[in-house]
Amino acid sequence: MSGTAGLLRPLLALLVLVAPFVAGALPSGEAPQDEKARPGYTDTPLIPGQTWRVHDSARPYPVKVTPGRDGGAPSDAIVLFDGKDLSAWRGGSGPATWKVADGAMEVTRGAGDIRTRREFGSCQLHLEWASPAPPKGEGQGRGNSGLFLMERYEIQILDSFASATYADGQAAAFYGQFPPLVNACRDSGEWQTYDVVFEAPRFDGETLVSPARATVFHNGVLVHHAREFLGGTAHRTAPSYRAHPARGPIKLQDHDDPVRFRNVWVREL
Repeated sequence: MSGTAGLLRPLLALLVLVAPFVAGALPSGEAPQDEKARPGYTDTPLIPGQTWRVHDSARPYPVKVTPGRDGGAPSDAIVLFDGKDLSAWRGGSGPATWKVADGAMEVTRGAGDIRTRREFGSCQLHLEWASPAPPKGEGQGRGNSGLFLMERYEIQILDSFASATYADGQAAAFYGQFPPLVNACRDSGEWQTYDVVFEAPRFDGETLVSPARATVFHNGVLVHHAREFLGGTAHRTAPSYRAHPARGPIKLQDHDDPVRFRNVWVREL
């Protein structure tokens, strides 16, 4: 027995050391936040419209999210394109067939629009795009594509650095509805960013309760601030709303120009 006990002593000592970690506990002296004396107050006034007091010590903490770097996806994002494949996308009647090379996907003429396999409502979206260089064409024929939220609400993609078109059709416009507040385009071929906070519309049956809205940053510059869409995107036609499901795919447009995309991710709101 004495030999067996001698063998067990080191094992028991090891279990004592690792047990807190196996159980998910923190090292000694670092109790989980909920077990600490939480800072705050219990005798302050209620915040109007809320069930929490001012500086309420019992109020839950926000979930921790690790932010991305240089436009990369945060830890709670859904990555739609990571530079490797089009598995998150589909074509009109099957898999997406756009070209993928050098960490980017490129519109392949004639391959058609692509749509996310997942559907989204209100969301935060990050997307990077680059028009062809050297540039070809003018106006709507110069690096044309489009970002369609819920397949209906378009934020225009176009080389508008040194080429004119109608104002509500230039880069970052709500196509056919509102020009951007400013033209923040970079030169042809340079990578550009769209950061979009989109609020999906709500319907009661066939009746519109609240319209779609979006806040858009183009290359870090605010170009739309909580602006309402007037309806779904249309060409040479006044926009209007028609009731539709609460979620829909995100679509990227094939407009016959080899526009490239990279680093596409979304956070559901």
